[in-house]
Amino acid sequence: MSEEQPKNLLHGITLKAMVTQLVDHYGWSGLASKIKANCFANKPSITSSLKMLRKAPWAREKVERLYIRTFINKQQPGKGRRK
Repeated sequence: MSEEQPKNLLHGITLKAMVTQLVDHYGWSGLASKIKANCFANKPSITSSLKMLRKAPWAREKVERLYIRTFINKQQPGKGRRK
């Protein structure tokens, strides 16, 4: 039984897709400056980043928030930054 998740902005987006898009957008050094995690600064790779993010919920939350701010909020009118 599949339930729709209308309020989950990340529904259907994999962690790998998020990291890949963020790296394409910011580059590894840009991503490392936005999220202070060794996996983005020291010999970064998608594989090592995914391994670390699956073990560190705090870092995964930061990746998810950055992804939403960077890609999703810009696509939805009226969902920009709060003043």
